[in-house]
Amino acid sequence: MTIAATDPIDVDSQYIREAIRDAIVDRRLAPGTKLSEADVGALFNVSRTLVRGALQALSYEGLVNVEKNRGAFVANPSPEEARQIFATRRMLEPGVLMEAARHITPSDIQHLKQLLMEERRLMGERGQSARRAEIKASGDFHLMLASLTNNAVLQRFMDELVARSSLVIALYGQSAISSCGHHEHEDILEAIEKKDLDRACKLMLHHIDHIEADLDLRAEKDSELKEAFRL
Repeated sequence: MTIAATDPIDVDSQYIREAIRDAIVDRRLAPGTKLSEADVGALFNVSRTLVRGALQALSYEGLVNVEKNRGAFVANPSPEEARQIFATRRMLEPGVLMEAARHITPSDIQHLKQLLMEERRLMGERGQSARRAEIKASGDFHLMLASLTNNAVLQRFMDELVARSSLVIALYGQSAISSCGHHEHEDILEAIEKKDLDRACKLMLHHIDHIEADLDLRAEKDSELKEAFRL
């Protein structure tokens, strides 16, 4: 389990929740990983009660499954759940984009461009840590758009959707390169900057379709393989 702890004086249930959440989103914790209350408690030097509260909160976000008599595990979303996550993003993100565009400033545009520069830099690096950082930077673009809406409810929805999307990509992603194309983010931002919001929304939908298209969501790959070689 790869989670960074800190001085126990500063640790509370919210801190533990955010640390585990970050580890899941950054793909340092794989789907299906067991999250033992005793192990997590020892890692942060806190009581199991604090850990239990953090895990329960993460279960409400759909990032952790808490099973009776078995404990807590990083969520292992089914292909159908993955499809629902991306269907929800298609419904929500054009509205997020439109609302963000109402409030966006030249300073916000520059900040978004800086995010994309960092994303491009990470695309040129190799290794698992660089890949995780690239995916996080990619998600940050969507989260910053949500933050520009000044709508806390929308932000919370997008936090959950981006986190759960990262989990789905970790489980079902096929591409060795980022499935959240950098140039698509650039095209979306360019359309927003030109105030061509119809185009920006179409690009966003195409972008989400592209991410989902990179996933292998076949439910029964093993049985299909056996069927293919049946004499």
